[in-house]
Amino acid sequence: MTLKRLFIQNLRNLEGVDIIPSAQVNLIFGENGSGKTSILEAINLLALGRSFRSHKHKPLIRHQQQAFTVFGRVHTDDHSEVPIGITRSMDGEASFKANGVIVSSAADLAAYLPVQVINSDTFLLLEGSPKVRRQFIDWLVFHVEPQFYPAWKAIQRCLKHRNSLLRRDRIDRFELASWDQELTILTEKIHELRSACMAEFESNLSDLLREFVKVDGIKLSYYRGWDKDRDYSDILAEGFERDQRLGYTQMGSHRADLKITVNGQDAAELLSRGQQKLLVCALKIAQGYVFSRITGRKSIYLVDDLPAELDDKHRKLLVHWLHTMQTQVFITGVEQETLLSSWRDRTEIVPKMFHVEQGRVTEVSEILTSGLNE
Repeated sequence: MTLKRLFIQNLRNLEGVDIIPSAQVNLIFGENGSGKTSILEAINLLALGRSFRSHKHKPLIRHQQQAFTVFGRVHTDDHSEVPIGITRSMDGEASFKANGVIVSSAADLAAYLPVQVINSDTFLLLEGSPKVRRQFIDWLVFHVEPQFYPAWKAIQRCLKHRNSLLRRDRIDRFELASWDQELTILTEKIHELRSACMAEFESNLSDLLREFVKVDGIKLSYYRGWDKDRDYSDILAEGFERDQRLGYTQMGSHRADLKITVNGQDAAELLSRGQQKLLVCALKIAQGYVFSRITGRKSIYLVDDLPAELDDKHRKLLVHWLHTMQTQVFITGVEQETLLSSWRDRTEIVPKMFHVEQGRVTEVSEILTSGLNE
């Protein structure tokens, strides 16, 4: 799975970008504020329909413009080529297209372009809310289990209706029971899919942890969102009065979490900032590795400001694993030389280098070639 062409129009300070990326390594350098992170953001928008920098759409649109457009050509693992695109206007209207056809949601795009992001916000995996870790779990489940997304959509609908009933002054218990029954079936299904994926994930993580994080006792524990020794139907029945008082359903798959500990203590509290960075990198690499192992497909990695996040030794370790997975990568940094240095030992790979300056993107292959041969 690779991105063969990337076209960006009126996204942040990028007026018009049209590049042909390498199927392997793409290094993007430029001063802070030049627009290099916006290129990664564009790929993420193309893959997920949303930015990894902002939940608001208006800041994404270039000043005095009415909409942004991102278009790409995806070379799939069965050797076909699929055009995909997204347009978002100031009024919030969004249009998603895949293979020349309008699709109903960004989830339809995500199936074509699996993307992993490693940036400063990635450390919220350890420090952030359970929602962040739930999204981490669900990325893998979504991409390897076709049954997951329909079940996930259905469970959102069930929760919405159940919570609406809970907020009524007089509750129709028969109507509530019908939603409880459907919610129980879907919740158990979601748990089954998540549990299977996390078991596969954890079995492949240990080797990476030994290389990335020299700390004993790191453990991942998947929490399904309710007591593991109780049936979910009993949880709903016994928690009814509390749910009614609060006006929403407290327990369930929407409260799932990934507990990351070191010898029983919260990893975010015990590990140093540097160790946290290495652990998060291991988690992200393991996720892409398991995805590839299960599906035979490859995810694209977007690594923002690599030199700022890892020292030289661990940059090279990350590069080693990205190379081992034979995946397409886009990596940003301020200095060209620092980005190149991590790849000099990979003589079989000639990365493409792009320079970004004031929203303009230029391929600088002639500079790259001389830099690699020095």
